[in-house]
Amino acid sequence: MKKLSARRRHPLAAVVVLLLALAATGGLYAAFAPASTAQADETAQSLAIEEGKKLYTVGCASCHGTGGQGTSDGPSLIGVGSAAVDFQVATGRMPAQQPGAQVPSKPKVYDQAQIDQLAAYIASLGAGPITPTEKQYSVEGADIAKGGELFRNNCAQCHNFTGEGGALTEGKYAPNLGGVSEKHIYEAMQTGPQNMPAFPDTVMPEKEKKDIIAYVKAVNGDETPSPGGFGLGGLGPVSEGLFGWIFGLGSLIAVAVWVAAHTAKAKKS
Repeated sequence: MKKLSARRRHPLAAVVVLLLALAATGGLYAAFAPASTAQADETAQSLAIEEGKKLYTVGCASCHGTGGQGTSDGPSLIGVGSAAVDFQVATGRMPAQQPGAQVPSKPKVYDQAQIDQLAAYIASLGAGPITPTEKQYSVEGADIAKGGELFRNNCAQCHNFTGEGGALTEGKYAPNLGGVSEKHIYEAMQTGPQNMPAFPDTVMPEKEKKDIIAYVKAVNGDETPSPGGFGLGGLGPVSEGLFGWIFGLGSLIAVAVWVAAHTAKAKKS
């Protein structure tokens, strides 16, 4: 009986064994799960690049070259990054309808999933600006006053003080920023499309980009009120003064001529 008693397991032995088993399982999961997740992400990225290459071959290679090296009809895309692709394709500028001084925006040809695949393929050709996350271009907590100062110093020369755009040389122009999404404004500052200079984070930090976006949305957003009536291009006293001279002074001259003519008729009668 004593021997049998000695061989009996402790009441907590089963609990200890169970805990050890769970610990071992957790250790195995910790050892293998991250690798599995990373492998899955890598596979998804490879598939996106492969699909993007197919889309590129059909819609882009004729101008930009079979490997993105560029041709006489289109610049090299090596090193432009996914942000440039997202901006150009999502705003409808690419694929371009025809060559010209500047490619205008138009309804987009590809959906967002296809745009992401194209961006993945172009990004695989060479490192460049990465498509921003919502956190990067969100205007929450942005300083509108600081954004206005930055915009006037860096952007107003081309885009006008309120972002309504303006003419440049040789048929080029700075587009109106009204209705442009926060994401695309951020990407434009990242990549410098067409005639615009680029403002990477080394030149203009992320916080300053957000401030500029907040200012543009405050003065040229879809719901921005215009208590003064017609904006007259947002050019300020120049356009307002010209309007006053042409229409105001012209109206006074017309009234003066009318009064003089009727006065002369009255005297004759």
